[in-house]
Amino acid sequence: MNSQTNPRTAGINGRPWGASARDWADIQEGGCRPVYLAVFERVGLRAGMRCLDAGCGAGMASQIAAERGAHVSGLDAAASLLAIARERVPAGDLRVGDLEGLPYADHSFDLVTGFNSFQFAGNPGLALAEARRVTRPGGHVAIVTWGSPEGMEAASLLAALRPLLPPPPPGAPGPFALSDQAALRAFATDAGLDPADIFDVDSPWQYPDLATALRGLGSSGVAARAIETHGREAVDSAHAAALAPFRTAAGKYTIGASFRCLLARA
Repeated sequence: MNSQTNPRTAGINGRPWGASARDWADIQEGGCRPVYLAVFERVGLRAGMRCLDAGCGAGMASQIAAERGAHVSGLDAAASLLAIARERVPAGDLRVGDLEGLPYADHSFDLVTGFNSFQFAGNPGLALAEARRVTRPGGHVAIVTWGSPEGMEAASLLAALRPLLPPPPPGAPGPFALSDQAALRAFATDAGLDPADIFDVDSPWQYPDLATALRGLGSSGVAARAIETHGREAVDSAHAAALAPFRTAAGKYTIGASFRCLLARA
C-alpha cells in the first residue's frame, strides 16, 4: 500500500470483474444492500449532497443515493458493470477509470464511498489518498471491507476457490487484510484521513436454489480468474461443495456474511 503509481486498478480488475456483469447485478450485488443503507444512514445522506462511489460496480449504491436526492458520481474499472450502473442512474456522472487517478477536482464531494473496492485496487494506498483528495475538508470517506473471517460463513466460500487461483504476487494483501481494526485505522491514517467510527454490518447472501447461487458466486472477479485458469465446471464444483452445509430443506441457501465499515473525515 505504497505511493507508487503502478499497478493500476483498471488493468487488473476491469476484465475479470466485468466478465459476468449481469449476474453480479441481478444476483450477487444485492447481498451488499444492507451495507449501503447502513453507511448512508450513519453519514446522514440527504438531498443535495455530492457523492462519489469509488468502485461503483453495477451501481446499486449509487441508485440508492440518487433516490435520496444526492448528486451522484461513480467510477469503476469494468465498462460492462458501468453500463448497468448507467441504466440504474441515468442522471449520474458515471465513468470508467482508475481509483489511483480519480478524474475530479480537489474537494469535489461531501462523501466518497469505497464499498469493497479499496482493498481490490492495484495500489490501495494511492487509491485512498485520491479519495481523500477529492473529498471536501470535513467530508466523509467510507471504507468498507470484509468483516473478521473468524466464524463468518461466507469466508468458507472464498476459501473454496483458493486452490483454483493463480499464486498472488509476493506481498499482495489478502481479502481480509483490512478486516483487523488496527490495520483499517492505519490504512486511513496513512492516507491523511481522520478515522472515526468503525462498525460491522451483517449482510447475508441468499439464493433461491443452487443454480442461482452458482451464477451469483461465479460472477465475481475472483471467480472469473479461477474460471480462466481451471474452467467453469471446476469453479461450480468447488462452490457447490462449499454451499452444501447451507442448503435448507426447501433447497434454498442463506450464508452469513459481514462487512466492516470505517467512516473517516477528510
